[in-house]
Amino acid sequence: MTVKSDIRAEADRLRAAFEARGAETFEPQILQPAGALLNLYGEEIRARAFVTQDPLRGEMMLRPDFTVPLVQAHIINDRAEARYTYAGEIFRRQEDDDTRPTEYMQVGFEIIGHAPGAQAEIAADAEVFATIADALNGLPVTGTIGDFNVLTTAILGLDTPRRRKDALLRHLWRPTRFKALLDRFSRPAPPVPANADLNIPHVGLRSPVEIETRLALLAEEAKTPPLKTAEVDRLMALMAIRSTAPAAVDDIKRIASGDEDIVDAARGVEALLDALAAQSIDPASLNFEASYGLTALEYYTGFVFGFSAPNLPTVATGGRYDLLTATLSGGRLIPAVGGVIRPDAALALKVAA
Repeated sequence: MTVKSDIRAEADRLRAAFEARGAETFEPQILQPAGALLNLYGEEIRARAFVTQDPLRGEMMLRPDFTVPLVQAHIINDRAEARYTYAGEIFRRQEDDDTRPTEYMQVGFEIIGHAPGAQAEIAADAEVFATIADALNGLPVTGTIGDFNVLTTAILGLDTPRRRKDALLRHLWRPTRFKALLDRFSRPAPPVPANADLNIPHVGLRSPVEIETRLALLAEEAKTPPLKTAEVDRLMALMAIRSTAPAAVDDIKRIASGDEDIVDAARGVEALLDALAAQSIDPASLNFEASYGLTALEYYTGFVFGFSAPNLPTVATGGRYDLLTATLSGGRLIPAVGGVIRPDAALALKVAA
């Protein structure tokens, strides 16, 4: 059985390895202001975080991750491209599984503020993945990658109004809700309710203007044709892709059936595999799952990855999170990608070896 001092020593070793790659250490406070986290994740974060009240600072949370305070510090200090590392505890409430810890350590490596553009993004993605892979070298882990661009491109290419596409994109991170919404859009919309009788006194939280706006939207929805069966089938086929990375590229191109936007997304995955090969990562050793990471945090926007081992929690995860930096910066383009390792999981694999 591993003890906390051993886990901390492993975390220090990993952080030192990332420092050797040019990363500077970041150490945020354990208590974080709740406002930014609530604005980013909504009230759902309360189910996952420990919340407390400070008489002077207001509502606070025990640190649920490192990335949000790191991005905030990067923005406040008006930094250009920078590499960061960190090591420390994060805290997550567990309401359904008492076997999962409420406190555990993370060690991270992040690149924030690199040059924009596909080529620079792919290079940064490959660097982060290779850095995490090198830190886990020698451990019996399997790497899995994904790319949300494949699915978002297919959704944006649907022959349906933008409001429906935006709704699908919002729920992409919640597979059950997403499939229910996709099913609803695949059938004729229900008829519009009768207009409200304006002579009846208004009672309720919604104003008459809000009610009229909602009825107009329902009327517009009722006139919108269902999604085409071929497009839905194609999207579901893309979501189901699970293969070796090189074979997955071929699968995406085949399922695209000539759709150039989806083919371009496949070429993006292909370019990433070339960049990983340049980092001495064999693409054939990697799995590709088009839906990988869809139940994780919503700020991932493109490349995602993870390393896993049998009978253990995920050893490492990461990905590109440009949406998070845009949200925290008020819309500025600040490219960012990073990954975290669970030192307790890495140490358990060493002990078992």
